This record gives sequence, structure tokens and C-alpha cells, in this order.
Amino acid sequence: MIVTRKKLAQKLTDYLYHRITFSHLVDWAELVMMDAEFEDQHFELIREIVTRLVVADVRTFGMTWEDCEEFLSKLGYRISLTVTEYAKAA
Repeated sequence: MIVTRKKLAQKLTDYLYHRITFSHLVDWAELVMMDAEFEDQHFELIREIVTRLVVADVRTFGMTWEDCEEFLSKLGYRISLTVTEYAKAA
């Protein structure tokens, strides 16, 4: 498997939208670090972010919303957040 800038951004987005768990994201990063190749054009950047994700489940490192925002920005993406009110059942 070759990890591209776009694939990494999609994994981060999946996490932010709760399509995958934090644990899944970290497990994916660990697997990628062991078995995958990184896109040549963005090799250093992808490796830097994946390396950070590998240790994100360690309390000392953790991962914040701002970290995700920074990772996506470095990958060439911008987060656009929409908050809407929803009606609760009575």
C-alpha cells in the first residue's frame, strides 16, 4: 500500500467525523509505519504526521483538535466547521 497525502488527509477526516475511532486511527498509523510506502512527492511530510499519530495514544503526546487542524493544513486542507442546533425528542 502506498500512503498518499490525500489518503492521510482522508483518515484524519474520517476520525474527525467519527467514522473511525481514535484507536483505529492509531492502529492504522502503526500498520502504515511498518508495512506501507509513502508517496515520494510528500514523503517527509507524510512520515512526520504518521510518526506523530503512532504515539498519539501515549498520554504524554496525545492529540488535540488543533493538532488535526495543523496536520490537515500541512497536507493542503482546511477544516470548515458547521454547528447546527437539533431538536431533541420530547
